[in-house]
Amino acid sequence: MKLNPQITEEMLKSIRSLRAFAVSLCGRTDVADDLVQEAIVKAWSNLDKFEEGTNLQAWLFTILRNHYYSEIRKRRREIEDVEGRYSATLATHPEQYGHLDMADFKAAMQKLPDDQREALILVGASGFSYEDAAKICGVAIGTIKSRVNRARTHLAKRLNIESTADIGPDHTSEATFSALRQSGGRKD
Repeated sequence: MKLNPQITEEMLKSIRSLRAFAVSLCGRTDVADDLVQEAIVKAWSNLDKFEEGTNLQAWLFTILRNHYYSEIRKRRREIEDVEGRYSATLATHPEQYGHLDMADFKAAMQKLPDDQREALILVGASGFSYEDAAKICGVAIGTIKSRVNRARTHLAKRLNIESTADIGPDHTSEATFSALRQSGGRKD
């Protein structure tokens, strides 16, 4: 659209009315000034969408009003977090390492002797007590405890795990190794 001096003059004349309207919406002159400025900028950049012969001031008021309510909706979803406490709770560790840890865990599990893998799966992953696992395998409870312990030691050695601090902080890694931690703390 070709720049029309009459439209420019009307926009300038509308600023006082726009500011009064903005103050009535938000109640703060500093915010009202920002609203007016944003409305003028949006109107100016979309001047080609304005239909000559229609009410320019009504168009400007509509732009200001719509921008104001858009900002209100946007701010409802925002949380003031000056010291960063809330945002710190939203931070997550990268998950990609967990998938690699899981692949390493699966490979290490396959290298376990069948009897140790079976005992670890029954006690660690399936949640059976040592007594129930012993009945399922047809061996003594001490044998199951020994197999689980040897399996855990073997996996920890293959995966270079010396303590729980060596386990990644992401969800996949935690899930991968939770069976190892749980089976070690059983009291049967």
